[in-house]
Amino acid sequence: LNSILIMVLGEGNQSSVTTFIFLGFSEYPHLQAPLFLVFLAIYTVTMVGNWFIIVVIKISPKLQAPMYFFLGHLSFLDFCYSNVFTPKLLETLVVEDRTISFSGCMAQFFFGCAFVITEMFMLAAMAYDRFVAVCNPLLYTVAMSRKLCALLVAGAYICGGLCSMTLMYSLLELSYCGPNIINHFGCEYSAILSLACSDPTFSQMACLVISIFSEACSLLVILTSYVFIVVTIIKMPSTGGLRKAFSTCASHLTAITIFHGTVLLLYCVPNSNSSWLLVKVATVFFTVVIPMLNPLIYSLRNKDVKETVRSLINFRFHSCS
Repeated sequence: LNSILIMVLGEGNQSSVTTFIFLGFSEYPHLQAPLFLVFLAIYTVTMVGNWFIIVVIKISPKLQAPMYFFLGHLSFLDFCYSNVFTPKLLETLVVEDRTISFSGCMAQFFFGCAFVITEMFMLAAMAYDRFVAVCNPLLYTVAMSRKLCALLVAGAYICGGLCSMTLMYSLLELSYCGPNIINHFGCEYSAILSLACSDPTFSQMACLVISIFSEACSLLVILTSYVFIVVTIIKMPSTGGLRKAFSTCASHLTAITIFHGTVLLLYCVPNSNSSWLLVKVATVFFTVVIPMLNPLIYSLRNKDVKETVRSLINFRFHSCS
C-alpha cells in the first residue's frame, strides 16, 4: 500500500504537507490519564474477546454452522479495526509527539474505511443467513452451502476494499498546503477533508455516493430479511418456536442497531466547530467500544457459544486438577 501511495502522490498530489498533527483530546489535559486507562482496558477486552470468539469457533465442532462462520469473520474485522485506530489513540494520550506521516495517515484511513464497509456488508450477509435459518430451516444447510458462505464473505471484503480505495484516491487527488493540524485522534474522512486547500467537490461526491451505496445495499438486505423473518415468526403457532426464532436473531439485531445507529449519527452530524467534540465521541464509540461489544453481545446472548465456553472451561479445570 505504501508503494501505491508513493506512486499516486508522485503523479498527482502536489501537497507541501508531509506530516499531520493530531489534536486528540488535548483540550482536556486533566482527562488524558483517565481516558488512557479506560481506553486501554476496553482495548484489552476487545483483543481478548474477539480472539477468543475466533478460537472457540475454530476448535468447537458445535460451532461449524454458517452463522458462526460469519461471526468468526465479524470478530476478525473488529479485531483488525480496533488495531487501526486504538493504538494511535492511546499513544496521543501519553506522548507529546502526536504526529503521523502523510502516507501513514492515508494508510490508516484506507484500512479503517475498508474494515467498516466490509463489516457493513458482513452484517447484511448475516441477516440473509438468519432469514434462511428462520424461514427455511429444513433447507438451511443446503441453501447456506460452504461455497455460498465463502462467496458472501469474499464479496464483503472486495466491496470494502474497492470502496475504501476509491475514497483514498479521492483524498490523494487533493492538495494539502497547511495547516496540518487534524482536530481528531485519527485520520477520519471529514477531518482530513477539512485540511484540503484545493476543491474538494469530487471527494465529497465520492464519499456521498459510496456512503449511500454501502448503507442502502446493506440496510436493504437487512430490512428485507427481517420483514420476512417477522412475517414468519407471526405465523408460528407455538410460543416455543417463536421464542427460538427470536433468540436466533436477537444478538444480530442488537449488533446491527448499535453499528448502523452510530454510523448514521457520525455522518449526519453537520460540519461545524461545535460538532467536532460530538464527532470525536461518536468515533471513539465506533472505533473503540463497538469492537468490544460484538463479542460480548454474541457470547452472552448465544446459547451455543455459552455452552461451548462452559465446556472448555470445565475441560481445562478437570485437566489441570
